[in-house]
Amino acid sequence: MRQPKVAQRYSKALFDLSLETNQLEKVKEDIETIRATNNAELNTVLMSPIINGEKKVSIFKAVFEGKVSPLTISFFNLLFRKNRELALEEILVAFEGFYRKFHNIEIMEITTAMPVSSDVEVYIKNSLKKTGKFENITFEVRSKVDESILGGFIAQIGDNIFDASIKHDLQTIKKQFIINMFEPQI
Repeated sequence: MRQPKVAQRYSKALFDLSLETNQLEKVKEDIETIRATNNAELNTVLMSPIINGEKKVSIFKAVFEGKVSPLTISFFNLLFRKNRELALEEILVAFEGFYRKFHNIEIMEITTAMPVSSDVEVYIKNSLKKTGKFENITFEVRSKVDESILGGFIAQIGDNIFDASIKHDLQTIKKQFIINMFEPQI
């Protein structure tokens, strides 16, 4: 069940508290550590409506104490005591969104016909920065392979799409051939 309002409120609270206490980078690392711990049994226990909040607090503390900061443990204790664990994944994603916005980081999804090297990714990032629109932005690149674009690349940054694919060029040429140049255009 989606709980976007709950996720926004709790993630904003964690973000603001970590900023106030100068622990933003540590909390970000903690969240990455927690998300990297991809244990199905632990996830089942933490999400179970049958297990009470206090038991979840002790389990979480036993697993993560010493690996994450006391601030992060306290925050998760609050989540479990308030029965907000169903929104846990959304809270973590929303926190990362606040973090990226604070550090002026945008996600750039690059789609290519075949896997590309990091040098090509850097070239695409630098080319888009030269447009002026993304001058002061740091990009977090996520690569995707889609053979149907035939060649070139498609870069998506938020709502902006830069389509420099062969497929797009061929579609443009096809549209130009469909238009009859000898018919008068009214």
